[in-house]
Amino acid sequence: MPVLWRDAMSHALYGPGGFFVAGTGPADHFRTSVHASPAFATALLRLLTQVDAVLGHPARLDVVDVGAGRGELLRALVGLAVGGAVGGAVGVSGEPARSGRSGLIPARAGSPETLTPTASARRSPDDPSPVAARPSLAERIHFTAVEYADRPENLPEEITWTAEIPNEINGLLLATEWLDNVPLDVAVHTTEGWRYVLVDPDSGVETIGEPVTPDDLDWLTTWWPSPASPASVDSPGLGVTWAGTTSGSESGFRAARPAQGSSLTARSRPGCPETPHGDYLRAEIGRTRDEAWAHAITKISRGLAVAVDYGHLKEGRPVDGTLTGYRGGRQVPPVPDGSSDVTAHVAMDSVASAGAAVARCAYSLVSQREALRALGADGGRPPLSLAGTDPAGYVRALAAASAVAELTDPAGLGGHWWLRQPVGIPLGPAVAR
Repeated sequence: MPVLWRDAMSHALYGPGGFFVAGTGPADHFRTSVHASPAFATALLRLLTQVDAVLGHPARLDVVDVGAGRGELLRALVGLAVGGAVGGAVGVSGEPARSGRSGLIPARAGSPETLTPTASARRSPDDPSPVAARPSLAERIHFTAVEYADRPENLPEEITWTAEIPNEINGLLLATEWLDNVPLDVAVHTTEGWRYVLVDPDSGVETIGEPVTPDDLDWLTTWWPSPASPASVDSPGLGVTWAGTTSGSESGFRAARPAQGSSLTARSRPGCPETPHGDYLRAEIGRTRDEAWAHAITKISRGLAVAVDYGHLKEGRPVDGTLTGYRGGRQVPPVPDGSSDVTAHVAMDSVASAGAAVARCAYSLVSQREALRALGADGGRPPLSLAGTDPAGYVRALAAASAVAELTDPAGLGGHWWLRQPVGIPLGPAVAR
């Protein structure tokens, strides 16, 4: 029986046996920045130390990962912040940075980005200064993973596992590729205005439903441009084109882009689907994403929220949407039967506006390439002189730089958007030093 896309996605992704609840986790199906390189976690650790400094090095510093998968990002951060990276600049490989560039610019000695253990911070037993007595970051940090799946085995004990975003966060809230999986409704523009698209959860076949509600119409009017001359829709059937093959009525719309090869494919493919051969204008109603992000912002007492996702802005909305699926490392048709990921790009400007209205602070919206470069991950090659003095080190540094290059490639993961929303703290510039 056809249902609204939001209901179909909710059940397929988060219901009993849903894609994000059952099985081994999303890492077996698609590749994200967290999986691509340790440099991603290293850069976030630098961001965390900046937030820590702005907050005045609180007794407890929260790091909350919303949509944590199986805890991959927090595992990496625990390893860096608790497992040995404290006390100096951290290289892209997770090891202390050596001389010369190896993809990540080392932190300046004595800067807030340099993690200092308690023992070395105390200059003398009688020194009364707050800096001298300050516990280390490793002693103050508290990690929380927010995910509907059960707690994974062998998860570090430093990580708290919960299904809901905690209250009174003082620190950093991370949402890496979370918003794209917040269920949403899909609409199509007709001669009678916007109407919902319904989907059969078992087959993925779509039909046209009722006119959208006033709330969704208001969102579409504000955030999604309508066509000047809407098409005529005379039939309740709605054909779908997948990878260039049309099914159903003679003028369907393209549901997503073709599959990208047979290897484990990154979900962050910037750009839009091809213009459909039919006359429909398809839109993904991002109101639920706005509400989810605004709700997350209300959980922060002071600190910074960062959403990392692939998306678009109002002036560049895709003409027929971006809804697609991923399974086993391949892009597949978006059939909401629970066997694959179902995802759609995020209307980043709409989400940003919703968060700013709650936080009452200005936000920053930049590409991942810009954000990571600002945090020291520039993908620079190591100096050739290192090859003569430390050949093995040169090879490691070269591999690390290559991994950073993948993270910052504007045609791939570097095309992600980074939305930074401060709450009660000033926002530093997200530009490279």
